[in-house]
Amino acid sequence: MSATGERWRVQVDRTRCIGSGICAGTAPAHFVLRDGLSHPLAERVAPDDTLVDAADSCPVEAIVVSESDGPRRIAPEP
Repeated sequence: MSATGERWRVQVDRTRCIGSGICAGTAPAHFVLRDGLSHPLAERVAPDDTLVDAADSCPVEAIVVSESDGPRRIAPEP
C-alpha cells in the first residue's frame, strides 16, 4: 500500500480488449494475457506509474485506472 494508503482500481473491458499485449509488456507485474485477452492480476493495487503507462498505451482504451473508493479516473485521461 502507498504511504498515504491510497489504492487504485484496475479494470479491463474485455469487450474492447484486442489482446495486443502492450499492457503486459508495459506493466508485467499487473497484467497477464489469458485466452488472448488482458487480465489484471489484482483489481485493487497501490499506485504505480506503470499502470498509467499501460492504460495510456492501450490502442483501444480497454484499461481504466481509477481511485479505488472514489469517482476520479486516473488513466487514460477522460
